[in-house]
Amino acid sequence: MKKTGLLAAVLFSLAAGVSAAQADDITFAVAGPMTGQLANIGDQFKHGAQAAADAINAAGGVNGRQIKLDFEDDQCDPKQAVSIANRIVANGVKFIDGHACSGSSIPASAVYAEAGALMMSPASSNPAMTDDAAAKGWNTIMRLYTRDDAQGAFIGPWIAKKYAGKNVVILDDKSAYGQGVADAVRTTMNENGLKEVMRESINAGEKDYSALVTKLKDLKADVVYFGGYHPEAGLIMRQAAEQGFKFQLIMPDSIASPEFWQVAGPAGEGTMFVFPSDPQARPEAKEAVEKIKAGGFTPEGFTLFSYATIQAFAQGIERAGSDDPQKVAAALKDGKPIQTVVGDVVFDEKGDLKNASYDINQWHDGKYAPIPLD
Repeated sequence: MKKTGLLAAVLFSLAAGVSAAQADDITFAVAGPMTGQLANIGDQFKHGAQAAADAINAAGGVNGRQIKLDFEDDQCDPKQAVSIANRIVANGVKFIDGHACSGSSIPASAVYAEAGALMMSPASSNPAMTDDAAAKGWNTIMRLYTRDDAQGAFIGPWIAKKYAGKNVVILDDKSAYGQGVADAVRTTMNENGLKEVMRESINAGEKDYSALVTKLKDLKADVVYFGGYHPEAGLIMRQAAEQGFKFQLIMPDSIASPEFWQVAGPAGEGTMFVFPSDPQARPEAKEAVEKIKAGGFTPEGFTLFSYATIQAFAQGIERAGSDDPQKVAAALKDGKPIQTVVGDVVFDEKGDLKNASYDINQWHDGKYAPIPLD
């Protein structure tokens, strides 16, 4: 009995030690589409966040605490996003790197705000996410990415100038992201003197867009701006090629992934898209890019923005001297730069990035690169 009691005491002591060690860790959730049609974005989130956590942990962690990551799959579905948001806060996690799709981020943000957790999206661009949060006094909803209205202000005037007198069509996929960015581009394009010949929405997830292609042919569309994602964009381009019809497709940032070319194939040749100025080319990103590539993953798309979000959390906690999300959010919005792999970032009072800059990228032979602006 004495031996049993001693063994129990030892096991209790070991368990208590493990619990104490775990309590000293700090957990960040990473929420996005880990499965489904947009799982490539989830892969980008995971690799970026893990690489950042590994680098920070190797350097001593956050105020001596090691970062642990909790990966959660919302499939870019609003209901699933709310469900996992509730699970995240129920588990006591205070910091969320996510979500990806604006349609998921916006409803999930209400859960985080009410729980006092800090959510920072490395991809969601719909202005409503931070505008609505600010109007409601929610101080812990942020994004380490650009807004649709900023993207629209960049590309809309360029389209109006470059394609003056041409037949331009504006499409979206009815998502919060797709509609938001398409509307932003349409507004600034119109303000700069070019009116679209058609403004229409498509149903995401369909396999046959031949009727749309026929309509574009009848309109003699020269340019199509499509607010949506790579599966639909790739299919539209392939089916247009099958009908012998070619137009200039311009997209937002969603097709910064090899999966666009896997769907479109050679029909995607020449497709353009807007993306924040190439983060992989920054000297601050060199070491991170090399390590991620060495692990067999190319850090395209939102990879480095997810990496930067983890860096922002770590620096915000250190700057605040606390892991209280309200204090961390205030520290991140104090006007001082946060050093990240995408450069020094400064947040405004709404939690948005200041001074965003963009490239226009073009697909050629399965790869993309920035083009000179004229």
